[in-house]
Amino acid sequence: MLVTVFFALSSLAQVHISASDPDSWSVQSALGDYVGQTVIFDDPVVVCNNANGNLLVSPWRIFEPENQGIPGSVEYNRTVHINGSCSFSLTGVSGYHRCGEKIYNLKAVVNSTNKLTWQGGKWVGNSRSDLEKGIPDLGDYRLLVCAFNIENYFMTWGSMGADSWSQHQDQREKVRKALKQINADIFGLVELQLGNEAINEIVSDLNENLPERHYRFFNDTETGTSQKVDFVYDANVVEPIGTPTGTDAENIPNRKKMICFREKATGEKFIYSINHFKSMNTGDEYRRVNEARAVVKMYKDYRNDLRRNGIKDHDVLFMGDFNCHAKTEPMFVFTDAGMIDLHRAFHADSSYSYRMRNASKTSYIDQALSNETLYPQITGMAAYHINSDEEDRYNYKYGSDLSMFRCSDHDPVLVGLKLDSTLVFDPTPQINTEEVISGKADKLIIQNAHKEGKNSYYAIYNVSGVLQEQAKILSAYFEVPLPTAPGMYVVYVYFDGVAYQRRLIVR
Repeated sequence: MLVTVFFALSSLAQVHISASDPDSWSVQSALGDYVGQTVIFDDPVVVCNNANGNLLVSPWRIFEPENQGIPGSVEYNRTVHINGSCSFSLTGVSGYHRCGEKIYNLKAVVNSTNKLTWQGGKWVGNSRSDLEKGIPDLGDYRLLVCAFNIENYFMTWGSMGADSWSQHQDQREKVRKALKQINADIFGLVELQLGNEAINEIVSDLNENLPERHYRFFNDTETGTSQKVDFVYDANVVEPIGTPTGTDAENIPNRKKMICFREKATGEKFIYSINHFKSMNTGDEYRRVNEARAVVKMYKDYRNDLRRNGIKDHDVLFMGDFNCHAKTEPMFVFTDAGMIDLHRAFHADSSYSYRMRNASKTSYIDQALSNETLYPQITGMAAYHINSDEEDRYNYKYGSDLSMFRCSDHDPVLVGLKLDSTLVFDPTPQINTEEVISGKADKLIIQNAHKEGKNSYYAIYNVSGVLQEQAKILSAYFEVPLPTAPGMYVVYVYFDGVAYQRRLIVR
């Protein structure tokens, strides 16, 4: 009897699982030998999908490869590889849990290599209660700008959005709570119904719930059942210069607009562009490329018009739902024009704002870019994850849950500004050699070595003086894959007539 008991206990012995190396870890290799046993994860795991209450978890977030790298690049292929066999279902969990919540010291029974049953663990971070404490930290800003796709906010039932007046009231309540929580000085709203009725309702709710504010919007003489983008601003804080300009590129009107705002307290100015590009249907990328080109041209024409009227400021912030991932052609139109991807600049590879329905991959298609002169005046940027990490049923925004969560399928994106036209963009190149030397980075990051209208280059040589790689620097925050072979290298950055040299060690 004692021997039988000993073997029964031995078969249920706890096994510790390490998932610290995404390049080599897989559920098959890690769990294949422990089916029927209890395991404890030494590293935290994160919820990547919670569709219909079924949890899919992984040792890391699963990102869309085109958000991490150009197709075929080292970063793209690595993302595909580490996404390939990293996730497993976790059953037996009680309560509602959002994507992005982490489980520390997960204890579970291995039913198969892709299905485990919860035994215990500690939930940490990204819960609703965490997000209700306030918006993300954006530094010491003076102006808060928000871009938000509020998912078909329509006042006619059954065309888009709500199917009834009752459903719309639910949608209205959820959006109202979200906008009140954000409390921005300027909102750029996406997927509004054309005309004034929808935006007037939103502004009325804002002014009622934030009585210290004095929100206004621009009169829209067009009507219909089409979508539009538009601006809502606190007239106590900023004032527009003139009226918005727009472009109907690709025969899509009312979805790409731009206006210059003046901050009343300081007199400082910046241009805000809110956008909604063509949806992500197969074969439509060329249309989004054309939209991007049209928006860049609109900015240059608008900036020239301002100059002719004595306004020399040309700081610009591009935001909105661009319906494309970070490393795709439409976004290169902006970075090739010298714009800085703020998601990448402030959050490297970890930023996201959207998750396709019933899918695990996250990405950011809600973009935020600035030109080089505005960049030093940005105190912070972040997506506020009140929507993308929620259970992703389309009609989740209708029904008994009237919280701000899942009021849309997109996260609002926030930018903090402390406008100061005396700030000068530092042209001195910066290279993250310290991170590379200590083995904490998987790419070379070159900052402040790009200027619109001027060519700049980088070159990497090995210690024998053999050129390994050379290319143009296309943005003020520019990422370069590290050489694959370990060793010592010399990086040259050629910018504005000066050559900068740094040593690079790849381990």
